[in-house]
Amino acid sequence: MTSLAGSVSKNVDGFLKFINKSPTAFHCVDNVKKTLTSAGFKELRENEQWNIEPMGKYFVIKNASCIAAFAVGGKYQNGNGFALTATHTDSPHLRVKPVSKRDTCDYLQVNVECYGGGIWHTWFDRDLTLAGRVFFRKTNDKICQHLVHIDRPILRVPTIAIHLKRDTNEKLEINKQDHLQAVLSLKTEEELNKSCKKEEPCETTKVLTDESKKHHSQLLELLANECQCQAKDIINFDLILADTQPSCVGGLRNEFIYSGRLDNQMSAYCAIQGLIHSLDTLPEETFIRGALLYDNEEIGSESAQGAMSEFTQHTLRRITRDEYERSISNSFLVSADMAHAIHPNYSSLHDRDHQPSLLNGGVVVKTNCNNRYATTAFTSTVIKEIARLSNVPVQEFCMRNDMPCGTTVGPIISSRLGMYTVDVGAPQLSMHSIREMTSTETLEHYLDFFKGFYKNFKQVYDSIEH
Repeated sequence: MTSLAGSVSKNVDGFLKFINKSPTAFHCVDNVKKTLTSAGFKELRENEQWNIEPMGKYFVIKNASCIAAFAVGGKYQNGNGFALTATHTDSPHLRVKPVSKRDTCDYLQVNVECYGGGIWHTWFDRDLTLAGRVFFRKTNDKICQHLVHIDRPILRVPTIAIHLKRDTNEKLEINKQDHLQAVLSLKTEEELNKSCKKEEPCETTKVLTDESKKHHSQLLELLANECQCQAKDIINFDLILADTQPSCVGGLRNEFIYSGRLDNQMSAYCAIQGLIHSLDTLPEETFIRGALLYDNEEIGSESAQGAMSEFTQHTLRRITRDEYERSISNSFLVSADMAHAIHPNYSSLHDRDHQPSLLNGGVVVKTNCNNRYATTAFTSTVIKEIARLSNVPVQEFCMRNDMPCGTTVGPIISSRLGMYTVDVGAPQLSMHSIREMTSTETLEHYLDFFKGFYKNFKQVYDSIEH
């Protein structure tokens, strides 16, 4: 018997390893940091002075969930401008609430809230775990933060049996407050009597004990084991529910990628890889190449680590010193967020003339005349010419007139900075599901596109009248 399955390329394997290690925005940024450091990039800190030099490679992190990386051209002079890409690290998810302890019908449950616009029914009946960051007090009274990713299923959001709700297949109704609470365990006599070790020697200990009452002691002990600390020392955390099923390739010929968080960690990964793989031409570059990976795009970007903040402007001003305004006028931004591929079962939901496909997987240029995307004829021309030089096919997306259009960080950054911007993406299916889908060919084209953007931008930009 012969197998039709194709082999997995090095590029696809690299992406799968990255996204499987990035269940949260914090993990994504941490993995990007490791990748950049291995490529010779130096970390800058916001509260320190910066010394930016030609051929320098730098990155700066905000809130452990947003990262900006820059590579300065060997022939860069102040005022020459930036060639930037912008993506985001967050995806819709269920997040543990500040008080998560719930006991219902002999079950121990974890109280969660909905982050972003997830397709919440896809979270039912999945083998879930917890991931994020934990803050705890060390023995020397220093406060430490630690990334956690529990490597086994510990949570589940069960559906209701059809025998108890006969119209489930005709009328799926989800009350986000009542129906998405996750089951952690069954109650037992031992668990009912179990509590964190009681200590009464000082006021500090009493505060910590009170804090522990907000969450199941068993959950805190599990986190403490991950952090190698005591449960009573845990102060706070950012924890999300994450699927335990690894990302993988699939399809008859291994032509698909099945994964969570393709929107938008795939764009983030490809932007960083493109920046790194363009470094061989950096000595002749006159621009500063950069990749901006924001957090909180899925909830409006209004945070210190989001695209609405002053973080971008502060960073660019510090790099350009006294030539910020001139630099911006010479700059260009690619806003990269995943795009909607034509769905075989719902093809009528696309404009008939704008139907991005996973077959041939070309990069999608997204346009909206109401500025939900930042693309203009000028910026689209620049990017199409770069794609041509990079041998990357291009597709067009424009929303139907009778449906609202989503948006990206593109219009935010272009309007706040006054920077030429284009919105692009890679086509995918099942956007905002816990399990999304794209093609391996799409990933390969996306990687080539970002590398081509950094390498070919100056040539194309100089060739166009503007």
